[in-house]
Amino acid sequence: MVISALDHVAVTVSDIGVSGPWYRALIGADPVLDEHTDGGFRHLVWAFGNGTLFGIHEHDRDISPGDFTEFRAGLDHVGFGVASRADLQDWVARLDELNIAHGGVVEAPYGSGLSFRDPDGIALEFFAPPGQIPPE
Repeated sequence: MVISALDHVAVTVSDIGVSGPWYRALIGADPVLDEHTDGGFRHLVWAFGNGTLFGIHEHDRDISPGDFTEFRAGLDHVGFGVASRADLQDWVARLDELNIAHGGVVEAPYGSGLSFRDPDGIALEFFAPPGQIPPE
């Protein structure tokens, strides 16, 4: 048995009325699915070109209070892949345009990342593969 890919990621948000428009602006597209399930939550789901789905959920019951932290068991962050290091510079400009605070592009031997947070403080990142650092 082989796992062939990561199929989807879903994160819980406190207010889909706030997070929905925020993610729409970030991704630059409407979700492919917007439904209120019989399972007690509403979710918005986006599809990326490689078949991966990303969703946000708002549950019909109260969720535990407090800001997101990657220092609690559970999710650390969600990394969105981009094709190249140059794409990260385009995302820097886009995040600046949307007034989304970020940490700038950070280089590492395994690739380059651009970290930021959603309205609930969920840690997100755009990530490019290694070997594409521009010359100084």
